[in-house]
Amino acid sequence: MEMATTRTVLRDQLTAKPGDLYMSLELGDKHWHISIGGERRSVSHYIVEAGHTEEVADCIAKAAARLHTARVHSCYEAGRDGWWLHRWLTELGVDNIVVDPASIEVNRRARRAKTDRLDAEGMLRVLAAWLAGDGQICSMLRVPTPEEEDAKRPHREREHLVQTKVRLENRIKALLFTQGIRSRPSLRGAPPLLQRTRSS
Repeated sequence: MEMATTRTVLRDQLTAKPGDLYMSLELGDKHWHISIGGERRSVSHYIVEAGHTEEVADCIAKAAARLHTARVHSCYEAGRDGWWLHRWLTELGVDNIVVDPASIEVNRRARRAKTDRLDAEGMLRVLAAWLAGDGQICSMLRVPTPEEEDAKRPHREREHLVQTKVRLENRIKALLFTQGIRSRPSLRGAPPLLQRTRSS
């Protein structure tokens, strides 16, 4: 019920009008691939340095000036970059939505090249379809507030540290096994921190 309500509110806010622009961002480690187009208009492609917001803003301004429009709708898949990009686009005046990558249907039998440009074009079609009312094309994620994001951070950091500890312990055990050592060595006389690790 909450997801349906969220979709309705988002669509009310983001309903596209003739002449509006659609923009998708494929976020990579070093570069971002941007596709910008409109209804029955050619698509422009840009490659910018990852995280370089000035270049992104310049691409939007160029496309808006060329196509004589002021309103831009955009989307990108949720991932490592988190939510800061969404907040920045919103402050810029762009109607942005964050897509759940797992919700996008992929035809696994179709043979196609795998490139960031094609991915950006595919996201552009997904955005246009969703704004046109196709609620089944994908799912949009609710963007948390900065306060909600901060509240989750300690738990995530602890979870990451625990996983790292377990991974290192398993690696040490594997190395000891290669030397025929299967019993856990005594840490008597070791620094207190190691003793606490041994007893945990």
